[in-house]
Amino acid sequence: MKQLTDIVLATMSPQFDEIYAEGGRPSIAPERLLRALLIQCLFSIRSERALIQHIDFNMMYRWFVGLSLDEPIWDHSTFSANRDRLLKESIMRRFFDGVLGIAEWADLVSDEHFSVDGSLLRAWASHKNMAARDGSDEPPGPDQGRNPEVDFRGKKRSNKTHVSRTDPMALLATKTPGVAYLSYTTHALGENRNGLVVDVHTTQATGTAEREAALVMLKRRVERGGKGYTPTVAADRGYDVAEFIEQVQRHDIVPHVAAKFRDSAVPENIKASAGYAVSLRRRKMIEEAFGWVKEIGMLGRIKLRGLDKVRAHALLNFAAYNLTRMNNLVANRAALSA
Repeated sequence: MKQLTDIVLATMSPQFDEIYAEGGRPSIAPERLLRALLIQCLFSIRSERALIQHIDFNMMYRWFVGLSLDEPIWDHSTFSANRDRLLKESIMRRFFDGVLGIAEWADLVSDEHFSVDGSLLRAWASHKNMAARDGSDEPPGPDQGRNPEVDFRGKKRSNKTHVSRTDPMALLATKTPGVAYLSYTTHALGENRNGLVVDVHTTQATGTAEREAALVMLKRRVERGGKGYTPTVAADRGYDVAEFIEQVQRHDIVPHVAAKFRDSAVPENIKASAGYAVSLRRRKMIEEAFGWVKEIGMLGRIKLRGLDKVRAHALLNFAAYNLTRMNNLVANRAALSA
């Protein structure tokens, strides 16, 4: 995994040079910083302070980051400040694409059959800090401290009437009946051969975000026509909407969407095809990716604010998942050939 990471980082040197000045106080090398962020994802380390402590005494972590045994470790506040400079969507997408490029070179990625899904991410913001958009709510006074008493029982709140003071880009959303939380939505497009994620797109948590993001990723990643086959995309019942089905077909992609029990928009000839059931079975691999980035990675509860940082963080976590998955696939291939 370190070798794969170093190959990708070597190709990113020009981009790192653009965001770091030649003069001024020396900062953390971006290659080391990104390797440290990967360790945080791979080993479920909850905070930057804990991450720095782990790197300080763990020789394996020092080796992976590129620190010698007696080299002093950074202060956690310095690490966080440098991390914010590096945590941009453009940089993390370049890293994600680099990892994906290695998987394509190793013939681990299918270009025929795909699956798409989306999941809510809890924002690092509280209901207490929501305010009315018309300014009718008074902010808590200075005597309330950092955790003020706010009573919103019985009051209706929606994205049209209220906005978060902490993270204005986060929106109230829920997928199950109950309390809505301030959230973002991250979407992933996976290939159905080995379950690798080929694209990630994070948006605000709107009601149509999943279908809109799916079309964006399909246009960006799926090559259509001229190869003797028609690509397919599998999805759950939330994507069974006539407009989405029509737009997918318009781009010469077969929509293997799980059909609703009533009023399904999926054509009967597609549901009767041999590949439809296979696609729905293989679609579960994209859910494994979401399970990993939320349970092992750092997307279970993001501790960043702003859409750009959340997008970058999602790309980093899915890149870490791909690295883990590729490592296992290569090991299995070597065992079978031995």
